[in-house]
Amino acid sequence: MNVSEMLTYVDHTQLKAFATWEDIQKLCREALEYHTASVCIPPCYVKRVHDTYGDQINICTVVGFPLGYSVTSAKVQEVRAALADGANEIDMVVNISDVKNGDFDKVEQEIAALKKETGDKILKVIIETCYLTQEEKIALCKAVTNAGADFIKTSTGFGTGGATLEDIRLFREHIGPNVRMKAAGGVRSAEDLEAFIKEGCARIGTSSAVNFVKK
Repeated sequence: MNVSEMLTYVDHTQLKAFATWEDIQKLCREALEYHTASVCIPPCYVKRVHDTYGDQINICTVVGFPLGYSVTSAKVQEVRAALADGANEIDMVVNISDVKNGDFDKVEQEIAALKKETGDKILKVIIETCYLTQEEKIALCKAVTNAGADFIKTSTGFGTGGATLEDIRLFREHIGPNVRMKAAGGVRSAEDLEAFIKEGCARIGTSSAVNFVKK
């Protein structure tokens, strides 16, 4: 698989707090040129991107980002607003405090509530692996599966660590057949990209993937 083919797996990402409209337009132009799977952008830019590019670009945005501890009702409203503005994919962050309290039923219920809102749109669940034990990761694989989400995702890119191949292998062992995998955080080379795809990732979240083509 060449780099151009691998870019079709990429959620081309710009989630910095200080991202300007110029930054977002550059991201969108690159996504169109290199045929990335989506652009992953802050919620405040979803409507503007949709109004500017229409159906040319698949829009992904984030909910409960990056810390995850918003109450469920707030996350539901975020999802509704994002979909109304034109998003097709939602990357939500689980409530990591609930995870640490061992309240996996509550985590599962929240994911299910957001999946109910997204309907036939894609819901990806960020579990932020860098903060979790092996047992917590396995429990979240089950929660994501049971709640009917479309993807389990490793990381926000804002935590203390990002995706690892070991975590992807763990996911693969414990998720259900209808759940796909997304690696994010720390994918910084074409070799990284290829390695995660070979391990079974259907999506890769990175802000630097198009730079691999330009080298």
